[in-house]
Amino acid sequence: MEYFAQQLINGVALGSIYGLIAIGYTMVYGIVGMINFAHGDIFMIGGFIALISFLIFVSIGLTAVPVILLLVLLVAMATTALYGWTIERIAYRPLRQSFRLAPMLSAIGMSFVLGNFAQVSQGAQVKPVPPIITGGLTLFESNNFAVQLSNVQIIVVVTTVVLLTIFSFIVARTRLGRDMRACAQDQTMAALLGVDTDRTISMTFVIGAALAAVAGVMYLLYYGVVDFYMGFIAGIKAFTAAVLGGIGSLPGAMLGGLAIGLIETFWSAYFSIEYKDVAAFSILIVVLIFMPTGILGRPEIEKV
Repeated sequence: MEYFAQQLINGVALGSIYGLIAIGYTMVYGIVGMINFAHGDIFMIGGFIALISFLIFVSIGLTAVPVILLLVLLVAMATTALYGWTIERIAYRPLRQSFRLAPMLSAIGMSFVLGNFAQVSQGAQVKPVPPIITGGLTLFESNNFAVQLSNVQIIVVVTTVVLLTIFSFIVARTRLGRDMRACAQDQTMAALLGVDTDRTISMTFVIGAALAAVAGVMYLLYYGVVDFYMGFIAGIKAFTAAVLGGIGSLPGAMLGGLAIGLIETFWSAYFSIEYKDVAAFSILIVVLIFMPTGILGRPEIEKV
């Protein structure tokens, strides 16, 4: 029971990171109906920006860890937001009225560009950092096994919950959220009613990229490493989470992220760690056989 509880905590923390990345996938799909395959690399860029910013702030004499982490988070979010805006302007907007495969191929090309840019500029080696946040809580101990909740896990989960709450409020209660929902239903009609569709789509990419940066910072804190290839692996898993939860559904993206994180964690703990990805994708296949739109997804209604 103690071992199960520990793996549950680990799975929730990992799933929270996947969920933050998956929200970016589901936002873009919900509005423009396309998958931003460069989104995983935005997450990777966010991790590198966080590492570089952290080293710069430490080198200039900052010592307060909470202040440094807040500044690192803001810098990473601002930088990746700019990347997201640029990707939308370069890879998506010129091809928005083209055939459906064109933006997808363009996004895949942008993914390779970002990945190779990171490899050339930062090197192919894994970049480790010493533990930035240490300590935690011992929830209970039995049979010489202590169930622990680390401070990093608390920060990851709390940050995810806070950001999901804020973003849900933005979508449900603000003018930008109303414009997003209008574009998701019908871009042409939204434009006729006065919605600036170009601005709305750009802001969607910006917000999704900022959330990916938060996930990159959380990944750096949780694992203590970054490398140029981590965006591909995490991006595929987050995309899987978005599909599993129901592509286009924000709660579904977070639910799918938690599901993927828990599946990986429990499979690694009780079976073979080498096959944890196989287990996650196999469960995705099984779910989609019985629920083709995902757990919380809705069937797409054809507009006539």
